Amino acid sequence: MQKYKQQSGFGYFFTGLSLATTPGIRQFVLLPLLANILLVGGALFYLFSNLTTWIDGWLGGLPEFLSWLYYILWPLLALTILATFSYFFSTLANFIAAPFNGLLAEKVEAHITGQKLDDSGLMGALKDTPRILAREWRKLIYTLPKAIGLFLLLLIPALGQTVAPFLWFIFTAWMLAIQYCDYPFDNHKVSFDDMRLQLKAKQGKAYSFGSLVALFTTIPILNLIVMPVAVCGATAMWVGEFKNRT
Repeated sequence: MQKYKQQSGFGYFFTGLSLATTPGIRQFVLLPLLANILLVGGALFYLFSNLTTWIDGWLGGLPEFLSWLYYILWPLLALTILATFSYFFSTLANFIAAPFNGLLAEKVEAHITGQKLDDSGLMGALKDTPRILAREWRKLIYTLPKAIGLFLLLLIPALGQTVAPFLWFIFTAWMLAIQYCDYPFDNHKVSFDDMRLQLKAKQGKAYSFGSLVALFTTIPILNLIVMPVAVCGATAMWVGEFKNRT
């Protein structure tokens, strides 16, 4: 257990990668992995089929004297749209896979600590689905107004399209830290608001962990495996940073 303590947020992510391939954990990775592949993979195929057309149409409205901005804004918009699509469909995949992610977090924590939790297994996780989905809905309510505000900022010509991509990445990093850290917190019935406050107390680790998850969600192929890796890494962070304080 000692090796999982006091890492950086980046370190916890790579610890999650190691945990996801550990015997005894791998079988609990399969269902979240399948949900992510189907939803995120399909969404990104559609995105890359239309990305150039969307951005060219969007930037076609720039005034002539700002035409030089095209070469600056094109990659920024591409990254923003990619991050937005990845975040939206990752959120949807997490919503669907939430019971399995909670079970995965439970198994990872038991592996790290050597202390078996109340092991309800797959059937128990499915029976607990209404409560788990209510928790996912709570996260969505917290996220949605902020996401809409950033989207509206993006619509402001030049200024919004320059600033919004950076703000969106920071926002995404925070929301992904909340999304994945919530599974082990919720397994111990820590309220959403308490979980959020505890993450704020260690913002550096939360943002660095979330930023690496956000980066991997934008990389084709790697984004298909990021969900279970992030659950495992967030659980390692729970054990190393929060478990003894809760």
